[in-house]
Amino acid sequence: MKRILPDIVAIVAFVVISLAYFFPAITEGRVLAQHDAVASIGLGQESKEFTEKTGEKTRWTNAVFGGMPTYQISPSYKSTNAIHEVEKAYSLFLPDYVYLVFIMLLGFYIMMRAFNFSVYLSALGAIAWAFSSYFFIIIGAGHIWKFITLAYIPPTIAGMVLAYRKKYLIGGVLTAFFVALQILSNHVQMTYYFLFVILFMVIAYFAEAYKNKELPHFFKASGILIVAALIGVSVNISNLYHTYQYSKDTMRGKSELVKKNQANQTSSGLERDYIVQWSYGIGETFSLLVPNVKGGASVPLAANEKAMEKANPNYAQLYGQIGQYWGEQPGTSGPVYVGAFIIMLFILGLFVVKSPVKWALLAATVLSILLSWGKNFMGLTDFFIDYVPMYSKFRAVSSILVVAEFTIPLLALMALKEIIEKPQVLKENLKAFYISIGLTGGIALLFAVAPGLFFSSYISTSEMQALKGGIPAEHIAPIIANLTEIRQSIFTSDAWRSLIVILIGGALILAYNTGKLKARWMVLALTILCLGDMWGVNKRYLKDADFVEPEQRMAVVQKTPTDEAILRDKSLDYRVLNFAVSTFNDNNTSYWHKSVGGYHPAKLRRYQEMIENHISKEMNYLQQQIPAVQGDMTKINPDSISVINMLNTKYFIFPTGGGQTAPIPNPHAYGNAWFVENVEYVQSVNQEIDALNKVLPSKTAVVAEQFKSVFSGAQSAGKDTLSTVKLTSYAPNALTYETSSAKGGVVVFSEIYYPGWHSYIDGKEVEHGRADYILRAMVVPAGNHKIEFKFDPKSIHTTEGIAYVALGILFLGAIGVIVIEVRKRRK
Repeated sequence: MKRILPDIVAIVAFVVISLAYFFPAITEGRVLAQHDAVASIGLGQESKEFTEKTGEKTRWTNAVFGGMPTYQISPSYKSTNAIHEVEKAYSLFLPDYVYLVFIMLLGFYIMMRAFNFSVYLSALGAIAWAFSSYFFIIIGAGHIWKFITLAYIPPTIAGMVLAYRKKYLIGGVLTAFFVALQILSNHVQMTYYFLFVILFMVIAYFAEAYKNKELPHFFKASGILIVAALIGVSVNISNLYHTYQYSKDTMRGKSELVKKNQANQTSSGLERDYIVQWSYGIGETFSLLVPNVKGGASVPLAANEKAMEKANPNYAQLYGQIGQYWGEQPGTSGPVYVGAFIIMLFILGLFVVKSPVKWALLAATVLSILLSWGKNFMGLTDFFIDYVPMYSKFRAVSSILVVAEFTIPLLALMALKEIIEKPQVLKENLKAFYISIGLTGGIALLFAVAPGLFFSSYISTSEMQALKGGIPAEHIAPIIANLTEIRQSIFTSDAWRSLIVILIGGALILAYNTGKLKARWMVLALTILCLGDMWGVNKRYLKDADFVEPEQRMAVVQKTPTDEAILRDKSLDYRVLNFAVSTFNDNNTSYWHKSVGGYHPAKLRRYQEMIENHISKEMNYLQQQIPAVQGDMTKINPDSISVINMLNTKYFIFPTGGGQTAPIPNPHAYGNAWFVENVEYVQSVNQEIDALNKVLPSKTAVVAEQFKSVFSGAQSAGKDTLSTVKLTSYAPNALTYETSSAKGGVVVFSEIYYPGWHSYIDGKEVEHGRADYILRAMVVPAGNHKIEFKFDPKSIHTTEGIAYVALGILFLGAIGVIVIEVRKRRK
């Protein structure tokens, strides 16, 4: 007990720090109204109601984008229930938000201890990592899956470190366990980025083993780690397999369309301009040292009271519209800041740390910074997009800076460890120490006294265009001059701040070096310095005022009179198109209705292409016509909104001014399904989507040649005036229709086509195909028939079996570690 008491004290300290950050919001029951958290409320509502009603899990929802799988909306499987419970115990059952910071601290602490750091240095390292600004920014944005995945990466690497230190069993179990938790957290992009770190570290351990003639040990440890990783992956095989299958049909997969700008397309993923839309600026990278190097977050400049002291009162209204951030990203919630003193120690580590791991950390740091520049360093970005597997699947390349946020504090603490364990190191490298101070503190000083030296402009390109387009020419120059003065004051204030932090930290190290301060007190003082520094920056982006009462967060999905009017229609299944919001960035509509719009970063690719090629154009037409005809849809040409009609869009929510809306019934919606007169087969994907500009989907089904056999090559579909199709039963994953026709024919269903749906006629499974680019269709024989569609992927049952076996192996390994440790202590 005495041996682990310091660790227990550190863990208790982490709990206290985590609670303190969110006080008093957490004790008052307030919550964050985060964008992603609010968006998920509507996104998952239909699935939630289905589970509450039936006790079952649906893998499909019709509430968003006309219909899509829930694999990346609610990726939970029964096989992971047990590990979820272990995860709760790992987080000590702490409250929301508090547990997030705690597991971020604990994970890095575990890794530091695996590297054989002292408790004090491990605690300092944990704080340096966990309080990096980006992590608090993503809590505020609601990117919780991303945050939790990042929290489990350091302890995963801890397992690797232990294995290479010849602690094979505990290293393997730790690796398997945290790989499982990482993947369970469902943000593959973060896991993918850290594979580069792991690769560099494995190379470093190989070099060390080669040098020490211990290659058998290296290969043994590597083999154990590979098996451990496979176990962790297998625990999550249900999620991984179905996400992989789904990704082929999403925006993350390659478009089948041949587009005009082919250079923008990638061989197997997102388009280039979408991948690099959020690229960190080259000069913006100095935010690692000085947080407000580009102004901070995209919030109104007028919100910064101190900066507004330099504002010309005549421009006060304008500054309420202009953002505090002046970088070239479309917008940002804040900078990536890792701590000024930590950066200084990182530079020092390049001189005093001799381990091969140093070079691994340096390589990973440099690579992450270069890749974060995206379109600002397109040569390297294009190489990774074209030649590095899976790189093109992920957007927002700026987020790869999480790697630098990991490597910088780790190497920084390695430097501090060298200084403490080998006092002569600093004496022998005093010049390197002053170089490190000079490179970091010197740059901060230059920023503070000569802000125009490094950055010639404090106005972004988009801002300059907006000013020139909306401000008389004679007013632009004085506005730019005043805006530059304001922003320079924001920048220089933080530069002075960073300089002071570096000088205090440097003074503490010199005090230790001259024997005036003991190591323990130096580390404690540095911990307080780093925590105070980063706490202050983080409170700019995640503060108590951001927390609201739970009722306030739910207010965004409060039922409106328009919702109530639409919901009086008790038809089993129809869609709603909301013009009163940003249609394709909103999930609130999905809380009450089955929406044509929605928000999800991995929507079905074909649906996105329909938005771009047809739905957006038809929406523009309606936005002009509905006011012109005063909402009377009978006066609108239905052929001009044929795609919206084929989606069975029965209602539009239309803004009427003053934040109010009105329901607009659409009498032209095609209904749940319909018999068509003709089938038109097309050879290419471009012809398939373009044909909808020429035909009426109510009369003609456009079918790709690959589905011709499903429709037996029929071209005349045999529709007659008495043919009927009626939806008789609805569930998100099961639909039942009744058909009646004298001749039979081809029926098109107003449901999104996706592989995995099974179709039945009178209980017998039959094939169905895709029509009109995104819908389902099938041949129905003459007479009266019952048609069913069911979505219950059989692959889930297979993957769940594999997951249970892997979970059993993982728990057996954990028990083995416990037994061995108990026996050691008894001896």
